[in-house]
Amino acid sequence: MCGIFAYLNYHVPRTRREILEILLKGLRRLEYRGYDSAGVGIDGGNGKEWESNAKSIQLIKQRGKVKALDEEINKQEDMDLDVEFDVHLGIAHTRWATHGVPSPVNSHPHRSDKTNEFIVIHNGIITNYKDLRKFLESKGYEFESETDTETIAKLVKYMYDNRESDDINFATLVERVTQQLEGAFALVFKSVHYPGEAVGTRRGSPLLIGVRSDHKLSSDHIPVLYRSSGKEKKSCGALPRTDQDTCLFPVDEKAVEYYFASDASAVIEHTNRVIFLEDDDVAAVMEGRLSIHRIKRRAGDYPARAIQTLQMELQQIMKGNYSSFMQKEIFEQPESVVNTMRGRINFNDNTVILGGLKDHIKEIQRCRRLILIACGTSYHAGVATRQVLEELTELPVMVELASDFLDRNTPVFRDDVCFFISQSGETADSLMALRYCKERGALTVGVTNTVGSSISRETDCGVHINAGPEIGVASTKAYTSQFVALIMFALLMCDDRISMQPRRREIIQGLRVLPDLIKEVLSLDDEIQKLATELYQQKSVLIMGRGYHYATCLEGALKIKEITYMHSEGILAGELKHGPLALVDKLMPVIMIIMRDHTYVKCQNALQQVVARQGRPIVICDKDDYETIKSSSRTIKVPHCVDCLQGILSVIPLQLLSFHLAVLRGFDVDCPRNLAKSVTVE
Repeated sequence: MCGIFAYLNYHVPRTRREILEILLKGLRRLEYRGYDSAGVGIDGGNGKEWESNAKSIQLIKQRGKVKALDEEINKQEDMDLDVEFDVHLGIAHTRWATHGVPSPVNSHPHRSDKTNEFIVIHNGIITNYKDLRKFLESKGYEFESETDTETIAKLVKYMYDNRESDDINFATLVERVTQQLEGAFALVFKSVHYPGEAVGTRRGSPLLIGVRSDHKLSSDHIPVLYRSSGKEKKSCGALPRTDQDTCLFPVDEKAVEYYFASDASAVIEHTNRVIFLEDDDVAAVMEGRLSIHRIKRRAGDYPARAIQTLQMELQQIMKGNYSSFMQKEIFEQPESVVNTMRGRINFNDNTVILGGLKDHIKEIQRCRRLILIACGTSYHAGVATRQVLEELTELPVMVELASDFLDRNTPVFRDDVCFFISQSGETADSLMALRYCKERGALTVGVTNTVGSSISRETDCGVHINAGPEIGVASTKAYTSQFVALIMFALLMCDDRISMQPRRREIIQGLRVLPDLIKEVLSLDDEIQKLATELYQQKSVLIMGRGYHYATCLEGALKIKEITYMHSEGILAGELKHGPLALVDKLMPVIMIIMRDHTYVKCQNALQQVVARQGRPIVICDKDDYETIKSSSRTIKVPHCVDCLQGILSVIPLQLLSFHLAVLRGFDVDCPRNLAKSVTVE
């Protein structure tokens, strides 16, 4: 989804060129989220005093990639790039079009009026924007774009024009604006009336603040300030200068830099100290001091926001020697599955420990039903592990698409345990489903890859999959790590069942050798690239399997759809005669997954049906399955593993195939058209 990045330097002198470089670099780190236009807002003057320069704001916006925005910036003739700012706020944005076509006028930042008194960047969707727009137009405010975001810029100007006194602070204005907004948003505001000040807020969309200073900070926690009894509490800047109980600032009022961003990948090269904002927080930086405000106090609210130290490293979000992030992430899977298991499985005594669940495992073991709720690839991880979860827990397991789960108002009870699987932890439909289940008293468990994400914070307990940052829009290593995390949960659930011990030991020893087997599959890359050269001009591909491998078919088909734009369909082989067999002829590319497990004989029958219709299937099979290899014209041979883990080994050839198909078709592998990495709107 849209990417937000803002940079405020306080007593850290920066030239306009340096500020723009920081802003553009921040946007490049957010490119993986998907976007179609970009823009920046900076102070406009060319004088020597930053205060006078801050009395005007310059907007530069462009359709297309960040590179196009960079070129547009360099075309600006009236902008002195060598002017130095002791204090400055610059805001930048990558837009993924929802309301209005990609164009400079629809790009962010949006402005309150032609003189740019207030500008705002936004990630999310405002659902009541039509009513707000109608009201503001009736008050004489003129709109220039088709977007929902422009109403926010006009609304903050309306609040300022109708203020009751001149000493109203920026945070209060923004609070009044957010009270009128419905929907999801993360916002950062800049204004000529509040030079060197920034205000950010969020509801439903992610926003964090990075802090960098060479000097000691006043605290590692920022207390939340509430508006009390209708009277405005004093703003941070109005508090005594030595008051370190309400603000974050460098001791002795030294230099400090703040970075507002949609996610940590944009700030990690500058600082690893971040504050994750909660829904309805309003964070204000005034005179270099950061304070956090809320309007209402609710039961269970944390009284402060902690400064957290990110464990991420810059090299994790760099491509290294790979041509794309997706290729890098496919080849990282031997390490990422090890990281998912590290410290959690003891292969010597066959024990599993999931620290995030230890306080709730007894309650989970007493439940009546497990519900796995997710979207896209995360949903497929649930489908892939449903069978082994049912086998080891002996509980009914439902796997639900979050959007459909909400549409049906699915009955949920207090003795259900609901799992929410999401790479980003911000997926809007999964987040709404989480709140729906919490209202009904179910125990909620998060399975995410992002520390500090909304799902990880709002669930009762959870498992962090530790796959490392995933930048490519098409998920690869997160899928295999989610798969392993859910298998570990199943093993934990039956650790005291004597009858299950032989099966538990078999699976745990399978997990032990899994990283080496993944490396073996990755060595097939050249063979799969050769296969891709034969398929890349095709219009469609069918992928068939059953049992543990139905999820592999769905996931492989999704990968091909996402990045190659070919039509692809994952088909349950047991349903072949109920319709899909009509598609099979000598021209239709078919991939079949046939492994030596309990569905082997049935899959062989499906293979014969396809061959009888002159189909020429490419078969992904066990490298020791000589019968299938002999009867098939084309095979991809993968090593054998425990049946419930074989899905990890069978999906990797499809990940590699989709990657090579996309490259051969000339498409951007990491940023497929019309798609975003983290879907933060319903």
